[in-house]
Amino acid sequence: MGFIMKYGPVVLTAALTGLLSFTFLAVAVWTDYWYIIDVNKPNYTGPDSLSSHSGLWRIHEGPNRSSVISSFTANMSALSDAERQLQGLHRVVVTLLPLSLILLLFGWIFGLVSSLACSPKLLSASASYVLLCSLFTLSGVSVYIRYSDLAMEEFERLVLPTNLVYVDVSFGWSFAMAWLSYSLEVASGLFLLLAARITQKKRHYDSSVAI
Repeated sequence: MGFIMKYGPVVLTAALTGLLSFTFLAVAVWTDYWYIIDVNKPNYTGPDSLSSHSGLWRIHEGPNRSSVISSFTANMSALSDAERQLQGLHRVVVTLLPLSLILLLFGWIFGLVSSLACSPKLLSASASYVLLCSLFTLSGVSVYIRYSDLAMEEFERLVLPTNLVYVDVSFGWSFAMAWLSYSLEVASGLFLLLAARITQKKRHYDSSVAI
């Protein structure tokens, strides 16, 4: 009875954190608030806002203008070295994070099956798989940080220093959702490892009682 009381909440928590991590990463990948540029230039009377926000796939400039980030279709030969590096980093990000999302879906299914089977080996394998998914997410987010830093350096090179005073840049809530997803992936993997440990102890206990 003690085993049931312990094992049940652990696997339910693992399932919940796994589902939330998938949901948060899906929201992060498909929303456009990864990077925010807020421009507050005094005496500006133009029709459009100078501020912008961007995601993995689109850039929004002002309330009505948006453009697609075309890393895979861009003519690399016509770009500068800095632009080619930016395109390369962006390709890595938009490959790693959607891949992590797909892997997470299979990981959640695998974890559910192993939880129902109460198999220590399957639970340990599921935990390792989910933790591997978390590495994909962490790598994607880390590369995005590097991509954003290089983009900002290029922006500073093109804009007059006097104009930079009015520019405030920050990571948005989409970026925060990706970080939260990574944390929940790690938590889900650790809970699966704990469930594997519980089932292993239960089997040892049953064996000793039988003897």
